[in-house]
Amino acid sequence: MYSTSPLLASKTPPWRSKFLVGLVGLGFCVLAGRAVYVQIVGNDFFLKQGEIRYARTLDLAASRGRITDRSGLILASSVPAPSLWVIPKDFEADKHQRANLAKLLGMTPTELANRLDDSPNFVWLRRQVDDAVAKKALSLGIKGLYQVREFKRKYPEGEAAAHVVGFTNVEERGQEGIELAFQKDLQGRNGTRRVVKDRLGRVVEDIGESVQPVDGKDIQLSIDSKVQFYAYQRIRDAVAQHKAKAGSVVVLDVQSGEVLALANFPSYSPNDRQNLTGAQLRNRALTDTFEPGSTMKPFIVSLAMETGRVSPKTVIATAPGTINITGSTIRDAHPHGDLTVEEVIQKSSNVGTVKMAMQMQPREMWELYTQVGLGQRPQIDFPGAVSGRLRPYKTWRPVEQATMSYGYGLSASLFQLARAYTVFARDGELVPTSILKNQNVPSDVQTPGVRVMSPKTAQAVRHMLQMAAGPGGTAPKAQTIGYSVGGKSGTAHKQEGKGYAEKKYRSWFVGMAPIDKPRIVVAVMVDEPSDGRYFGGDVAAPVFSEVVQQTLRSMSVPPDLEVKPQIVTHKLPVVEESF
Repeated sequence: MYSTSPLLASKTPPWRSKFLVGLVGLGFCVLAGRAVYVQIVGNDFFLKQGEIRYARTLDLAASRGRITDRSGLILASSVPAPSLWVIPKDFEADKHQRANLAKLLGMTPTELANRLDDSPNFVWLRRQVDDAVAKKALSLGIKGLYQVREFKRKYPEGEAAAHVVGFTNVEERGQEGIELAFQKDLQGRNGTRRVVKDRLGRVVEDIGESVQPVDGKDIQLSIDSKVQFYAYQRIRDAVAQHKAKAGSVVVLDVQSGEVLALANFPSYSPNDRQNLTGAQLRNRALTDTFEPGSTMKPFIVSLAMETGRVSPKTVIATAPGTINITGSTIRDAHPHGDLTVEEVIQKSSNVGTVKMAMQMQPREMWELYTQVGLGQRPQIDFPGAVSGRLRPYKTWRPVEQATMSYGYGLSASLFQLARAYTVFARDGELVPTSILKNQNVPSDVQTPGVRVMSPKTAQAVRHMLQMAAGPGGTAPKAQTIGYSVGGKSGTAHKQEGKGYAEKKYRSWFVGMAPIDKPRIVVAVMVDEPSDGRYFGGDVAAPVFSEVVQQTLRSMSVPPDLEVKPQIVTHKLPVVEESF
């Protein structure tokens, strides 16, 4: 039958069979070439793809460094905390289980449902929860709900040190304060571990070498927790007592330049940061600037004495309590008549200060203000520190030179003002400041400073500051039991727009103790006291007194005054400072 078929009986052309054989041979060559490429030449990609199916790289988390105070007391540390997550496509829970889970996590059932709809493969439900919450959630027996251990930052000192330490986010990255300033040092470096996992996600074995994590460095601050806490309490109480808007305290160690306290109110708890406002977060001692008012008068007096224009006993006529500068009248709060230079500071006379300032060239005043750090950002390892404002002297008009002599027309932060006063405390040297503990210099050795004025001038001004803080001065409430003190109060109208608010003030006091050989400088600012008292000598000086007493005792500084029981039968006279 086949032999009779016309199709089979037809003669096949020889090229056709050769062509088919060639195609088959070419196919085998292509397959062989591909096999050589996959197995020998380009096998990296395929090995990697195969490894992805069973190998995983696990992160080995580094421990974030601790933040401690000068004595080693912990201000911030990381502790283990569970975080809950789900695989939504595997999530199985009845209505009762969902309601209980939502309640445990502080959500509504609707919020939980919306969270589960975010992704089919992975969703964080709540990170860094309490151990008890995680345990109760897992006990519900919900399929697709899992727990992983993370680290959560804890802040034992709470509100008192919040503006210094700052805080981190859930990824342990610094957001504020020291946590932000020293992020690179604190965070460390994560390690890695290569493992083989089975289809259920269980680790079968390690492959390759692991890279060990490098823990973050510990940061030791110059802050003294006891001084910080006490300063915070005192400024908090003063703000409440005087119905003020806010307040700040800065405490500096005169010998080392270390910051012992940097307290602000209002504050916040770094452990619970819900519903925070900018007013709570702001480190006012470093970020807020204001016209320093009468606290600048000692600098004008020191310049006048340093240049030989006056001596402490030089008499200046301040009657009738006013002075006219190019059509503008400057006046004292009360007319005083003839005053010595010492009494100009003691009574806080604007007229006496202006008369000394107008004998100077604007450049002289500008250079002194610049030398003590005004108009420049403080050299301190802290985010947000501001430079304040000090205009070039060439632009000063005569009336502006006059007002700048008693602290109007320029601005500074409370921290800048505290540092500037180290010139008087250190016999004419400006001390460099630090928020970190100085590990290389013993506590009884002075950090080198920058010479600004002669020791004789600085000591003379210190005596005037003692008079200002004593009977007959503007701030007798600054007196402290057991320790001699000196300082200058200040009061200024707050600026609003291009003018000044009629009934809004800032009150402050900057001083040092003990007066013969100062160990600390303390600066206090109270913003907008509204209980009827607003002079710095009434509002800020009492806070200074309490902080000085507690700080010097904490530092084991021996009293330099004899403590005697007294019965006070009359009030000390208080002189209101001019502003």
